[in-house]
Amino acid sequence: MAAIAGRCCVSVRRVNNRGPRPPYDSELEPVLSAVLDTSPGDLSPEMLAGIQAAAPDLTATNAALAAHPDVELIDLEARGHAGDPIPIAIVRRRDSSRTDRPAIYNIHGGGMVSGDHRMFLERVIAWVDRHDAIGASIGYRLAPAHPDPIPVEDCYAGLRWLAQEAPTLGADPDRVVVVGVSAGGGLAAGVALLARDRGGPRIAGQMLVCPMLDDRPTHAHAQNEHRAMWTRGSNDTGWDALLGARRGTRDVSPYAAPARATDLARLPPAYIDCGSAEAFRDEDVAFAEAIWAAGGDAELHVWPGGWHVFDSVAPDSWLGMRANRAKDEWMARLIG
Repeated sequence: MAAIAGRCCVSVRRVNNRGPRPPYDSELEPVLSAVLDTSPGDLSPEMLAGIQAAAPDLTATNAALAAHPDVELIDLEARGHAGDPIPIAIVRRRDSSRTDRPAIYNIHGGGMVSGDHRMFLERVIAWVDRHDAIGASIGYRLAPAHPDPIPVEDCYAGLRWLAQEAPTLGADPDRVVVVGVSAGGGLAAGVALLARDRGGPRIAGQMLVCPMLDDRPTHAHAQNEHRAMWTRGSNDTGWDALLGARRGTRDVSPYAAPARATDLARLPPAYIDCGSAEAFRDEDVAFAEAIWAAGGDAELHVWPGGWHVFDSVAPDSWLGMRANRAKDEWMARLIG
C-alpha cells in the first residue's frame, strides 16, 4: 500500500494468468452449479441490446412488498446528468408522519449495462420498515448507449434530488446512506467521492456490497475466467461498454472506477464485503485497506467460499444469513 503526503493509492496485485480459485462454500457450490447450468455464460456485447430490452424481474421486490404490507413503492421522476429526466422509486411506510427519517439511497447493480431501479429492493424494503426510513432507488442510464460519465453523474444528480426533496419526503438530508450492490456498489463509491469533492450533499455512510471498482485486471478476475457468477469475460464487457477505448489508460476517472482514487480521506464510514472466491475480491479488499491508510472508517468482510452476490441468490444459506445479518447490524448502528 502506497501512501504519499497523506494521499493513498488503491493497490492490488495485477495478474493476468489464471491461478486456482479458492474453494466454494460446500452449501453454496451446488446452488451456483444449478444457476450456471441454466445461464448463457459470459456476458457478451452482442447480448446487451436484448438484456436491456427485457422486462425487469420484479419478483424479489414484489415478494418483499407482500411481506411488508405497511411499505409502499412510488415511482417518481428526478433530474439526472445535464437535467435529463430519470426514474426514481420511493419506498416508505404508509403510516409514518415523521419528518426526520433517515434515507437509504439505493443504486442497483447489473455490470453497468443492465438492471432496473425497482429490482432487488428486498433489503431496502426491510430496512425502511424496520427503521421507519425513506428509501430512494435511482434509475441511472446504462452503458454503452450512455457511457461514462453519465451513469455516475446520474446517480450523483439523484442524490442531490433526494437532499433537495428531503423536507417533502419527510427525510433528514443529513442522514442519507448510499447503498449499492456490484456495479451499484462501484457507483455508490463514485458518488461518495463526488459528494466529498463537490461539497455535498452530505452522506452519513456508504454500503458497498461486492462492489465493482477496478477496470484493470486483477488476480481475482483471472481466477474467475470460467464457471462463475460474474466471469472475467462478463467484467470485460461491462467495463468496455462504460469506458470504451479509455479502459486501462490513465484517462479513467476515479468517479467511474473508484479503485483509481489517489485520495480516500474524508469519506463517510464504509461497509465493504465480498466473497473469497469472486472476481471483485482483490479490488474490494484493497479499497478498504486504502481507506484505512487514509485514516478512514471501513468495515470489511470477506466471506469464505462466497461467490458473487451469493447473499442475494442464496439468502437462506448459512453463509448468506451471516452476511445479511452483518449488513443489518451495520445499518442499524448507523440509522437505528
